[in-house]
Amino acid sequence: MLSVAGKKLDTDKVRIAKRIAMELPEGSVVNLGVGIPTLIQNYLKPESKVYLQSENGLLGMGPTPPKEEIDMDLISASKHPISLGIGASIFSSSDSFVMIRGGHIDVAVLGALQVSGSGEIANWAVPGQDILGVGGAMDLVASAKKIIIAITHVTKDDLPKIVKSLTYPASGIRKAEMIVTEKAVFKITNGQLYLEEISESSSIDEIRNLTDAAFIISENLKKMPV
Repeated sequence: MLSVAGKKLDTDKVRIAKRIAMELPEGSVVNLGVGIPTLIQNYLKPESKVYLQSENGLLGMGPTPPKEEIDMDLISASKHPISLGIGASIFSSSDSFVMIRGGHIDVAVLGALQVSGSGEIANWAVPGQDILGVGGAMDLVASAKKIIIAITHVTKDDLPKIVKSLTYPASGIRKAEMIVTEKAVFKITNGQLYLEEISESSSIDEIRNLTDAAFIISENLKKMPV
């Protein structure tokens, strides 16, 4: 286990966050959703010039501060302690949603309960369970220029999260372009799921067994970076 701000981190989730950090283009404005995406800011290199936006009203979010420097008045939309990068700006949540709905987010990195083989996303509700609200999930799904999903490959009950079709309520008609798990990287093109990378500790047979949706193995299948 690794730790940030005194908290132990799941190494699988860290692997996912590190891989997605490599995917974010220089100069892009990126929104990080709840869950695994909130780890990504800790693995961005300063020279990457990626600008992290938080829906509670912040552009220029920096990494998680050391435990002794945490100020809980400075948090992300996920209520995690953050720092401010050089040139960061703070504004109202309403202005933040103007940015999102206006199409100014280059990449949204979102967690999900399920993702279909065609990239349809369910990340806001479980049937039969009470929820506090949708938050910004549907706005980001509708408006971000690119959507990357960050999830563990299966649930705590070992059920696949990448499914043939959603059984949870969809978050919108927009679909994800990429899925990153601790075991594999998938890309979605024209509604078809392609296996692009596989972890050193996994096999294609294991990925097939743990993935409900059908997928095509890329001709350029690579190993996930360690």
